[in-house]
Amino acid sequence: MTRSVKQFYSGYVDKEWARFLRDPYHRLEFDTTLEFLRRYLPKDGLILDAGGGPGRYTIELAKKGYDVVLLDYTPANLKFAKKQIEREGVGSKVKEIVEGSIVNLARFSDDTFDAVLCLGGPLSHVMRERDRKKAIAELVRVARRDSPIFISVIGRLGVLATELRYFQEEIQLPLFKKVRDEGDYFGERNFTATHFFLPEELRESVERIRGVEVLEMVGLQGIGSVHKEEVNELARNKRRWRVWLETHYKTCTHPSVVGLSEHMLVVCKKRE
Repeated sequence: MTRSVKQFYSGYVDKEWARFLRDPYHRLEFDTTLEFLRRYLPKDGLILDAGGGPGRYTIELAKKGYDVVLLDYTPANLKFAKKQIEREGVGSKVKEIVEGSIVNLARFSDDTFDAVLCLGGPLSHVMRERDRKKAIAELVRVARRDSPIFISVIGRLGVLATELRYFQEEIQLPLFKKVRDEGDYFGERNFTATHFFLPEELRESVERIRGVEVLEMVGLQGIGSVHKEEVNELARNKRRWRVWLETHYKTCTHPSVVGLSEHMLVVCKKRE
């Protein structure tokens, strides 16, 4: 599974870099994540961007004055990130660019970082439950006491809704029932191996770690999830779009919205 994930993202670097800015719908995930980072990050400090891919969040936070360590499992992502970091002139704020897995952060000591990020779904590509538990424990371990931890994953119910809208021919296949009942997809069609989370599963996985408090859960696409065409059409009307964004931020933490969103974010804090 780890080889297939690395192989997939090695050929997906440009698309992953462009994904968040492709259109207003895809920007919802990026902008909503940034909004909750703004709410909970300390004013300064050292941040770990674990599974940070080609460096979109690393660069954004470096521009805001944070010191950042970027870690990713795919060398092609890191090679691309180095070029973008240099192009954006934030190299002095990016303290390390490290190849590694979120399942094993042994190169970092306990209580190293003022905040820890695992955004865009890296945890969803860890297929064994015991490894997901270990990854979450590692993300918590390297955070300092009272530091925020942000983890986003791909939501199971959002994927099922996507199948209904765009891929009905797959619904009769065994892989659909596997995703529906267990959340596991092993890369049979057009995407890499992924575990899709239920919201209660994500919350419980984090709360299982001693000394961690869940602060908020967020549906990153919100009530617009799976309505890509409608969201992009609405964004053409600036007045309507302002009202929609206001509505989005008022509702994106509602439990039903979190559950149906394509991507969900848990914001937590290390208390011990």
